[in-house]
Amino acid sequence: MGICSVPLEKSYRLLNHGPTVMVSAKNDYIVDVMAASWVCVLDIFPAKVTAVLDKKSFTRQLIEQSQKFAIQIPIAKQAEQVIKVGTQSYTDNSDKLTDSHIELFYQDNFDVPLVKGCAAWLICRLIPEQSNQQNYDLFIGEVIGAWADDRMFDRGHWKFDQLSDEMKTLHYIAGNQFYITGKGLIARD
Repeated sequence: MGICSVPLEKSYRLLNHGPTVMVSAKNDYIVDVMAASWVCVLDIFPAKVTAVLDKKSFTRQLIEQSQKFAIQIPIAKQAEQVIKVGTQSYTDNSDKLTDSHIELFYQDNFDVPLVKGCAAWLICRLIPEQSNQQNYDLFIGEVIGAWADDRMFDRGHWKFDQLSDEMKTLHYIAGNQFYITGKGLIARD
């Protein structure tokens, strides 16, 4: 496995298929990771994303304090980790990352934690919009770094048709149920 850089102008392709993600942030020495389903591309250049993050989320507090966050795209074999970080709060369990078997790493001099084993990662700088954040729990981030596992994403394209099911990305439905990304279809002009 190799982690390859993804050009920022193509980083939207990492999220365009609507996967469930994990959001991570750090302030001082406190780190947290949460699951999120409502994260999507907002703009291509400069690359921007939106994320809906509940007011009760501890990760949201870290984002508001640090002004940075990461979005990682987990794969099917990480489904249990996604459920665990999505149902536990750091406020109630400061060991939730250890309990969820989450391993972190840092990329290219960014002081934003990334979750090991994912298909792709985007680091974002928060674009503060207090009205959106308070009224709608909607956060906007400018993508300032993007990477992907080259087994799964290469030259700007996902390789889902070549992957085993455990390596495909997740789409959360409800009640701990996910779907995994399916078979590709290329339409003719």
